[in-house]
Amino acid sequence: MAALVERHSIDVVPDEERHGTAFSQFTLWLGANLQITTVVTGGLAVVFGGDVVWSLVGLLLGNLLGGGVMALHSAQGPRLGLPQMISSRAQFGVRGAVVPLLLVVVMYIGFFASGSVLAGQAVGKLTHLGTVPGIIVFALVTAFMATVGYRMVHALGRVASVVCALAFVYLGVRLLQRIDLGEMVHQHHTFALPMFLLAMSLSASWQLAFGPYVADYSRYLPRTTPARTTFWWTLSGTVLGAQWSMSFGVLAAASAGTAFVDDQVGYVVGLGGAGIIASFLYFVIALGKLTINVLNTYGGFMSIVTSVSGFRGQRAVSQRGRMLYIGAIMVAGTLLALAGRNSFLDSFADFLLFLLAFFTPWSAINLVDYYLISRERYDLPALSDPDGRYGGWRLPALSVYVIGLAAQLPFLSTSFYTGPLVTTLDGADISWIVGLVVPAGLYWLVGRRQSGTALRTAGEASRADEPEGVGGMR
Repeated sequence: MAALVERHSIDVVPDEERHGTAFSQFTLWLGANLQITTVVTGGLAVVFGGDVVWSLVGLLLGNLLGGGVMALHSAQGPRLGLPQMISSRAQFGVRGAVVPLLLVVVMYIGFFASGSVLAGQAVGKLTHLGTVPGIIVFALVTAFMATVGYRMVHALGRVASVVCALAFVYLGVRLLQRIDLGEMVHQHHTFALPMFLLAMSLSASWQLAFGPYVADYSRYLPRTTPARTTFWWTLSGTVLGAQWSMSFGVLAAASAGTAFVDDQVGYVVGLGGAGIIASFLYFVIALGKLTINVLNTYGGFMSIVTSVSGFRGQRAVSQRGRMLYIGAIMVAGTLLALAGRNSFLDSFADFLLFLLAFFTPWSAINLVDYYLISRERYDLPALSDPDGRYGGWRLPALSVYVIGLAAQLPFLSTSFYTGPLVTTLDGADISWIVGLVVPAGLYWLVGRRQSGTALRTAGEASRADEPEGVGGMR
């Protein structure tokens, strides 16, 4: 087992161990999005009252906007050779980065739990063990694959991208045989701004939630990999996979109504058929959820280690420590899944929108700093030194982050909190747009004052073969 487990964690991946091509980002993110929870996310746009046509358009716009932000984070991986969240130390400080990191860990555990609910249903049906044992079996397999690490993650993504794509083609054909698409489009063709923005928010939050860990899966690519190549392969994979799944969810929810709402897994499998086909579809559902839950567990491990190491001065973690961290995530996520398995759909939408409020300011600050202020150059040794260039706590960035959170509150709409300006916007939630624009502008002003001389990347700043940035931004 020890020989199989990935050796690197939050340390820089050396050039001699870099491998692969940017196309690996396409297969990984296509496979990660062709799964049942993405279907449910799309279906929510209709379940909450949205129009079929405008829900599809809103979801596409949200996927493109959120996916663009997510892909910009992905392009950082080959350049830095580091997990995503450790680069936040350049903005928030070596110890100050723990503030967004704690929220990221909550996200991972929440997604682990929500994914385990649906996957547990599929595993329980496939093995005839029932939902609760299915959740536990699924969690154990997830933890094993996350422990093995990076190569296992990408191998799983390649398999899922092919198997799940074939399954979704089949399911799409079966769905279109059951519904009158033309009649559905004409019957549901009323534009309502609040519902349109809700659809955008659902898909944008789905994509933005990948931002805190997307570079974890591109950091082994060769340093010479052009950033624009990583960007476009990541964007195309995540948008194609998400829009495909969400569109299926919209049509399924609009045609099936309560049959879809009450039992998403049962509806999808019943749509495909019985016998061996049903067993195959249960397997596909479990495979799709396994792919994304391994990402959540692996990313959660990286985030916890990044948080702890900022205070303990660690630059790596032992394999025993790796297994303990991953085991803790598995236990927490499984307990949450078991506790909330009967109220999944109601809580999931609020969970997505709640996460969106916390991660849009982080994304805005990280991207403005990396691309516009630091110009894609970080002093990597200083990212582990609280007495170095970036310090322990960077109060200006932390203040901008808090302001970005506060700026969203008047526009936020969830079941447990509704901002005072939501009513004036006819119920529309535009908090995620405010959460990107306000902190981006503020950090641009604050960050330029903090910026020192040109930063270097792992002592390589003098290299003549440094790749260009996304879109040529230098």
